[in-house]
Order: sequence, then C-alpha cells, then structure tokens
Amino acid sequence: MENNILQGLDWKLLDGSTVVPETRLLKRTELSERLKDLIGYKLDIKPSQIPHKEAGQGLYLDGEADVGTAIAFYPGVIYSPAYYRYIPGYPRVDAHNTYLITRYDGTVINAQPWGLGGETREVWDGLSLAEFKPDTQGVDKGSDRFWKMLNTPLVGTQAGLSSDVLERRNPLAFAHFANHPAKAMVPNVMICPYDFPLTEKDMRAYIPNVLFGKAEEVKMKRVGSFWFKFGGSGDGGPEVPVLKTLVLVATRALHDEEILLNYRLSNSKRQPAWYTPVDEEEDRRRWS
Repeated sequence: MENNILQGLDWKLLDGSTVVPETRLLKRTELSERLKDLIGYKLDIKPSQIPHKEAGQGLYLDGEADVGTAIAFYPGVIYSPAYYRYIPGYPRVDAHNTYLITRYDGTVINAQPWGLGGETREVWDGLSLAEFKPDTQGVDKGSDRFWKMLNTPLVGTQAGLSSDVLERRNPLAFAHFANHPAKAMVPNVMICPYDFPLTEKDMRAYIPNVLFGKAEEVKMKRVGSFWFKFGGSGDGGPEVPVLKTLVLVATRALHDEEILLNYRLSNSKRQPAWYTPVDEEEDRRRWS
C-alpha cells in the first residue's frame, strides 16, 4: 500500500502507550483504486443481487482475478476454543451476529466489530466500534448445574484483547460481506485457513485481526459440544507466533461480479429461509 518511512520501528512509549506512525492522508477508496492499478482488481460493498430481503449488502470484485487468487481477508477478533465463553452473546453467539465464522481447528473469528473498517491507521483492540453485552435470553434454565456453568458467558475486559496498530483502510478486509448463492447460482470462492506469521513486524498493520486472550497456545480437547483445557499451556504450539485467520480464494477466473461463498450450514439444525444447499451430500459429509 502506501509508503511509510516510519514502518518497522517499535512504537511503544515509556508509559506503555502506542504511537501510530504517520501515513499518507488517503481515503480507503483511494487505496482501493491504487490497489486495482497494482493487482488488477478492487473490492466494493453494495446491495447484493441475491433475490431475498435478508441478502443486504454484498461483496463485489471490480476488475479481474485469476483462479487461486486470495480475494479477501476475514477481519475481526480471533477466539481460540479456550476463550469461547468471552464471545459476545455466548452461548447463543449467532443469535444477533451473522458475522461469525469458524475454522476447522475450532478458531472463531468475529467480524462484527470490524464492520467496514475505518479511514485511518490506528490502534484497534476489537472494541472500538461497538460494545456488546451478552445476550442471555433463551438460555437453558435446566437443573443441570454443570451444564449451566459451562454455558455462562464471561465478560471480556480490555486485558483480554491485544491492541495493535492496524491499517483500518485495508481495501481487502471485506470477506464477511460475501453472501451465500441463491438457488441456481454457483459459488465462485472458497474459504481457506491462513496462518499469518507475526515475525515480520512491517506487515502487522495489514493483517486486519486481533487476538483475544493470550498468544501462547492453550491445549483444548472437545467432548460433545464443549471444549475443555487439558495439559499445560504452550506445549506443542507453533514455534513461530501466528494469527490464525481465513481468506477467500477464487475457484475460477473472476471478472466484475459478486463474490459468492458456500456457507455449508449444518443440515441438522433449522436453516434460514434464504439458505439453499449448494450440495446436500457435501453438507452431510461436512457435518457428519
């Protein structure tokens, strides 16, 4: 993106506060246009072509991209299984939030607080755009004390979130606006996990995610619908610190079109009215 002669330095003051390096005063739209000049495409957010009232805004590619191109990043707050109970609204985390996504390893990314990003490079802690209160309505009031204990949301604090200087104008941080295709439509991207190494400090500002909780690996084991800690922390974790993220990758050549992603919702639960399975057999295999 823009040149920044102040990149790569440690911008921590003696009091622990963070200094944001000076950058050129460009709007996100200007950065998008410059990106298109460099790589041949940019991303736009505008009303979706999905013929359903709940489709809302959609993600569009303006320009051309080859098959295999990483189209967009999924931004937001990253939760490992050890911190599920801090996800706003837990345990019914998706009741009022359609911008949650889960990796195969159980990592959850919440893009709701990122929204459309911003117009500056700034310190972002995952809480600066919205404050969430746990939604406890409808939580099971059964007599199983242990079950209720597991399903008690924990209130996150500032200490639970890392504060990093991020490029909030990031013109590719819009994967959360990709819609599921309507009937007779075909998805043109797939979701792929990607672990960003944090060893290259110059690039940190361009990764649109922050980690909730401690950076070291917490060993977890899944039993039914619940995750439990076992063993010590840090055992068997990656040698290089990473951010476990997701990106959208083009499954064919794209040209001036809406980005469509197969959500592959579970067929064991009631599906929303707008959802039409792309491949029911694939969905069964995914959730069996």
